[in-house]
Amino acid sequence: MSNELWRLTAVEAVSRLKKKEISPLDLVDASAARMAEVEPAVNAMPTLCLDRARDHAKRIMAGTANEAEGEAGWLAGLPVSIKDLTDVAGVRTTYGSPIFADHVPEKSNPLVERIERRGGIVMGKSNTPEFGAGGSTFNEVFGRTRNPWNTSLTCGGSTGGGSVSVATGEVWLAHGSDHGGSLRRPGTYCSTVGLRPSAGRVTRGTSNNLYSPQSVQGPMARNVADLALFLDTMSGFCPQDAMTFDAPGVSFSDAVANPVLPKRVAFTIDFGGRFEVDREIREICTRMAQRFEELGCIVEEVSPDFGPVDEVFMAFRSQQFLVDRELQIQQYRDKFKPDIIWNTELGLKQTTSQLAWAERERAALYRRMFTFFQTYDLLVTPGAPTAAFDVNLRAPATIAGKKLENYMSGSTLNSAITVTGSPAIAVPCGFDSFGRPVGLQLVGKPRGEAALLQAAALYEKLVGFDRLLPIDPRPGTVPPSSP
Repeated sequence: MSNELWRLTAVEAVSRLKKKEISPLDLVDASAARMAEVEPAVNAMPTLCLDRARDHAKRIMAGTANEAEGEAGWLAGLPVSIKDLTDVAGVRTTYGSPIFADHVPEKSNPLVERIERRGGIVMGKSNTPEFGAGGSTFNEVFGRTRNPWNTSLTCGGSTGGGSVSVATGEVWLAHGSDHGGSLRRPGTYCSTVGLRPSAGRVTRGTSNNLYSPQSVQGPMARNVADLALFLDTMSGFCPQDAMTFDAPGVSFSDAVANPVLPKRVAFTIDFGGRFEVDREIREICTRMAQRFEELGCIVEEVSPDFGPVDEVFMAFRSQQFLVDRELQIQQYRDKFKPDIIWNTELGLKQTTSQLAWAERERAALYRRMFTFFQTYDLLVTPGAPTAAFDVNLRAPATIAGKKLENYMSGSTLNSAITVTGSPAIAVPCGFDSFGRPVGLQLVGKPRGEAALLQAAALYEKLVGFDRLLPIDPRPGTVPPSSP
């Protein structure tokens, strides 16, 4: 039976759990067997906690677990993965850093506690770059995570391990985080669905950057309905996080089950010529964005005015790294990878005047986006400017033949949306000529996750990519650089 169970969607698996057709222990065993089968090829889940998972499954079956039965997002004993940036009590949590290679926290992050309270069973920790910094998922503790569509390629960063864990059927849902695209880029590269929620939708728990809207926690899944279920699980006010707010009265799962069509859709390939995008990605994403017309939407090629958004993003990103890593770098500088030091030292170089300018520009961008969304219900962009690249690279060297200044330069399509405060979701939209996944980034109004997920669900059904996954890992070679 285990061979069949890992192929179920999360929604199907939870339905069968609630009907007692299968047990949480059945799913844990199926998940463990699938991990044993695919992990050697992908390295997505380097830290497992199978005994802990089986104990939790047994407590759920005995009715002694702290479950929230009847609440939106009740998972009923569904196995999930937790990104290795987030604490799970009693489970090795390294943050991808050799400094914390042997770290075992005593207490779980509040979000993990919520997921477990609502019936999610933690199977282990998914791989991530050191402290989440990187366009590809690799670190000195566990090595590189590989893309299951072609194991010579990257899965993206930084929720790469989470994306691969759901793409291969190791787990049904993956927890992740997103600062400059860390749920959206791996989603695009692996044909999974990754959502960056609005700041405050999902708790960040114990973050030192408690009042920053830049980095958020969020869900990843094989399809939109599964993702809505996990977002319901995660959402709601958390007393440890001042920015959080109550979950909506209508669940995201119910919203997706009764979708409302967006009337006017804006599409931009490169934000009005601001950023480079590979030629084939341009062609595929332009063609696939136009398919919203088949749903009855009005689609117009137009871009909001993003202003100096790349500089604004880097100003705030560097400050977040400064808050998180300044003291650690003073103590362990020789053990940090260059990306961490570069981000943090950039924060040290920012003047108060530069930060004041960035705050003004961020506010102005939010107001321009508000005006833009008075006309359009949805903004569509490519999910990434390139297809997945060589797994041995930190980031693509070029985009459309143009050399990148730094590893973050390839993420601006995603990081620009971070600055707007809008939720954004990556959805599959096809494959390039080398068989590499291509995706779209759909952007909604602030706190407009319900409408965004509805649009994503309608599009997913239209293009027929809702049952792509799970897949077996596939070996391959690295294609040549795209023009």
